[in-house]
Amino acid sequence: MTDARLLNSSAQVIILGKEVRMPLYEYRCKGCRRRVTLLRSYSDTSMPLCPECGSDALHRLISRVTVVRSEESRLESLADPSSLAGLDENDPKSVARWMRKMSAEMGEDMGPEFDEMVDRLEAGESPEEIEESMGDLGGEDSGDYDL
Repeated sequence: MTDARLLNSSAQVIILGKEVRMPLYEYRCKGCRRRVTLLRSYSDTSMPLCPECGSDALHRLISRVTVVRSEESRLESLADPSSLAGLDENDPKSVARWMRKMSAEMGEDMGPEFDEMVDRLEAGESPEEIEESMGDLGGEDSGDYDL
């Protein structure tokens, strides 16, 4: 029995109870023009076939990589004044780009309200208009903190 879990650019595969890591390779098929990801052994030198159309005319692509960073490292990069370069606080679109960048840097899903707010900023709507129409998203006590 084979069980596979994807882990960035490799897969953790359980084969007959033994854990094995195998690389994932991305290809563009010249036959059907689709992008396909294949799990291949390091020792497998045979020409892969497209799982969609069966063609052997595959062109290997360079895959994206993920760099794992600590929360401290992410916060340090956010505190860097250069991260504010290009931010115009009076331009809703500029603020939206900055908010998306900060959200991506933290690696957390901010929820549908955040996405809606940023989409509306990107469309050029002012923060005041958004706040007025969305109401009190943070609850009754948002902004009132006793430290």
